[in-house]
Amino acid sequence: MSGALDGKIAVVTGSSRGIGRGTAIALGEQGATVYITGRSIGDGELTIDRTAELVDEAGGTGIPVRTDHGNDDEIAALFQRIGTDQAKLDILVNNVYKIPSPPAWGGGFWDHPVSIWDDQVGIGLRSHYVASWHAAPLLFAAGPGGMICNVSSPGGQSYHFSSSYGAGKAGLDRLGADMAIELEPKGVACVTLYPGTVSTEFIVESSGVRDIDMEGAQTPLVVGRSVAALASASDLMERSGSIQWVEDLGAEFGLVDEHGRSPAAYHRRNE
Repeated sequence: MSGALDGKIAVVTGSSRGIGRGTAIALGEQGATVYITGRSIGDGELTIDRTAELVDEAGGTGIPVRTDHGNDDEIAALFQRIGTDQAKLDILVNNVYKIPSPPAWGGGFWDHPVSIWDDQVGIGLRSHYVASWHAAPLLFAAGPGGMICNVSSPGGQSYHFSSSYGAGKAGLDRLGADMAIELEPKGVACVTLYPGTVSTEFIVESSGVRDIDMEGAQTPLVVGRSVAALASASDLMERSGSIQWVEDLGAEFGLVDEHGRSPAAYHRRNE
């Protein structure tokens, strides 16, 4: 069965679990070859190797590449390998994010270690810039029609979790808007994705509620399906520079999750 992304080469950063895994699988459903990055490898469930298997099962080709996105040299090596293997790149999904351990949320910024800035702004913003920098020549080699998708959060517009979290997400939103301006002459789009509450493994484990029972939550897979829909949208360049909400994309493209549900509303519910 052919898919809308047959022949397309994609990278999804931070895809051993959560939104990254859901996105890699969704791109695989549409026939893409997906490079899957992260630090967790091996036979465990939450590893890049397992995500690669799930991409294969979905109909794509999954290629795991162990990458520490806190290390510029490892990011460079990832894209050098793609250049050697494929000579092009069609889709970059900047998703990697480091949840502080233990989560340093709640209270004031003075209650948190300064290192939380490096976790949330270093990994959650700087590494996206570095990946995009290395990806750009490969995106240009593919010709017009490529996409960078930055997975952000409503925390870019209102308070969520902590000051450092908000700074990282607001910076990512600005980065995407400005990258779109610079990429426009090359025919490459840059969009910012806003999921709502997502039933990632971390959230499910923290809540003790199964994802199917988590009211008001989107699943990682339906978030990923919104990325796949964007990547194949006929008006992708017209969306470049904008924030795209998962729930709106779900309504527009008729997307459902693995349980047959449309993506739960977030911003419309909270307006």
